[in-house]
Amino acid sequence: MVFCLRLNIGKPPLSIVKDIVYRYLGVKDCRVLVGPSIGEDAAIIDLGDRVLAVHSDPITGAVKHIGWLAVNIAANDVASRGISPRWLSLTLLLPEGCLISDLEDIMRDIDRACKYIGLTVIGGHTEVTLGLSRPVVICSVIGEGLRKNFVKTGNGKPGDKLILTKGCGIEGTAILSYELEDRLKALVDPDIVENGKKFFNYISVVKEALRAVDSGGVTAMHDVTEGGVATCIQEMALASNLGVVAYEDKMIVKHETAEICRALKIDPLMLIGSGALLIAVKRNYAESIVENLMNEGVESSIIGELIENPSIRIVRRASGETLNLNNQLEEQLYKVVEFT
Repeated sequence: MVFCLRLNIGKPPLSIVKDIVYRYLGVKDCRVLVGPSIGEDAAIIDLGDRVLAVHSDPITGAVKHIGWLAVNIAANDVASRGISPRWLSLTLLLPEGCLISDLEDIMRDIDRACKYIGLTVIGGHTEVTLGLSRPVVICSVIGEGLRKNFVKTGNGKPGDKLILTKGCGIEGTAILSYELEDRLKALVDPDIVENGKKFFNYISVVKEALRAVDSGGVTAMHDVTEGGVATCIQEMALASNLGVVAYEDKMIVKHETAEICRALKIDPLMLIGSGALLIAVKRNYAESIVENLMNEGVESSIIGELIENPSIRIVRRASGETLNLNNQLEEQLYKVVEFT
């Protein structure tokens, strides 16, 4: 029986989320304009002419700079709605034997990230938890903005161009550079690994999300997270009930990411990728948005477009092969890092 099967590490299959998780959501509330749905980054709650955007996320696959990651990644989901993140509720679950200095390091990272984004910590919970081998940080971020300005993941239209900011596997590059430092330095130039560690500095997409919306023409946005750029494209197409054709050779893949993925024999398109943002835009706005982002110091590229036929969801590989996005995609981080 299917309910006896065990789940693998990472996101459960979409069918499990839809058939089980989404069956048990409490009472309905007409003020929830956007609730739980595949690919939708944050809930939207109606406040009249204004809305709240609310999102929660844990960090479970990293230790280094976990506080910085947790805050930025949760804030990214709110900003992907076109809404400025404002407030943070924080839960810290610490392993037995955790040093007080480790807790302070996490909190310093959290404070630094909040000041960088403009967030206020409004509450939360801290405890030492039985059975953990590493800290878990869970952030709930709330933003506020005009109702007319919020953006959904699932509002893409046929013919919309897809813009990807910064590139593939940004977060994964940083995590791997720390978690597999010794192994990687034996496989690639050590400078590549040291540079890869700095990719944590590029995790926020708040600036580019808000700048893109201000530029006009944006129909949908989705921040890249687990499963990488390929999963992000898949989820936007699913949420919009559309097809998609994207092109690997149009996607930015930094030298450090390419070399680390080559050495580990993993696919950068399916490597956890916080720090990148997927933006669907009306065709005649695409070039100007790329230019506006570049003026803000954010590199981006047009990587494909949404199409009418939902049976066609593909990435055309640089090799000439095709990646079918209607299949379940596998996060690459868990193929090479064992989290215990």
